[in-house]
Amino acid sequence: SSPTRSSRPAPTCVAARARADPRVLSARRAMAEATALSGSLDVSTLKTAPIDGQKPGTSGLRKKTKVFMEGYYLHNFVQSVFNALFAEGVPVEGGTLVVSGDGRFWNPEAIQIIIKIAFANGVKRVWCGTNGLLSTPAVSAVIRTRGKGFEPFGGFICSASHNPGGITEDFGIKYNCENGGPAPEKLTDKMVEFTASISQIKMCKGVPDVNLGNKGVYTIGDRIIEVFDPVEDHLNLLQRCFDFGRIKALFARPDFSFVYDSMSGVQGPYATKILEEVLGGKPGSCINADPRPDFGGPSSAWHGHADPNLTYAVELVKAMGLNAKGEKIDTGKPVPVFGAGADGDADRNMILGS
Repeated sequence: SSPTRSSRPAPTCVAARARADPRVLSARRAMAEATALSGSLDVSTLKTAPIDGQKPGTSGLRKKTKVFMEGYYLHNFVQSVFNALFAEGVPVEGGTLVVSGDGRFWNPEAIQIIIKIAFANGVKRVWCGTNGLLSTPAVSAVIRTRGKGFEPFGGFICSASHNPGGITEDFGIKYNCENGGPAPEKLTDKMVEFTASISQIKMCKGVPDVNLGNKGVYTIGDRIIEVFDPVEDHLNLLQRCFDFGRIKALFARPDFSFVYDSMSGVQGPYATKILEEVLGGKPGSCINADPRPDFGGPSSAWHGHADPNLTYAVELVKAMGLNAKGEKIDTGKPVPVFGAGADGDADRNMILGS
């Protein structure tokens, strides 16, 4: 007789497709090469008390860096987020969480703290960009497309957007949901409720700090930390959204030139990889493309304020033959056809044309 829908051949075909899926094969290879970390997953319960002023805005919670570094300020907020997620029925236990940021001062330390709290709250796997870097748009792309797609239940982004970074400047953190977008008001309200009543923090203090400088997979017990190229998922998604062939042809035209200013924020690796390497843009067209903890600091033309506007994007604006009022000026150099810039976490942009 012919096979029914419940016969064995169908699952076998599905299994065969899964084995052939390059994403599955890549994940299996990574796990086979994983580095086992020594340490402990024992959960410590840290006594704490509510801290005033932990209500996140539309772009998360932002304060001076030193405030976040004091006591359990960061710990309180992160644990309150987990408490809110549990209250809303989010599948935290056994789930996957993205943790990265815009590269500002104290990002690496904050990421290590979040990983330890995440494991204590039952998270199975943590995804981090190399050097702890992921732009805000890239976090969304990772949540929606990495692996089989929509694997993480959410992600923490350590960023204060365009605000200056540094020990005397600003730090911030925000949470994105399983759809890759910012936490809705219902969830942030729940977070605020828990920040006002928190009494303990769960933390795996025995989990060692992870080397975020190189790609790799690390395990401790049954928990996994994967450090991956921060550009790859965002690039793959952009290639599905835009015609890279036509853009590459435009870049190859002798009458086209451009400048892209990352203002020493997180966008630098994305700009150089995508615009120069993949699309063939002239090397050096991407300026200030090396992420720095202080976004260039006081000595930079933009004084570390990575905000792409006529006031702060001084080098971009001048390169495009304009002054701070948007008026044309003579720079003595050819003006590129196209100019653009991004802020610290790359979710705010400015575009200029000749």
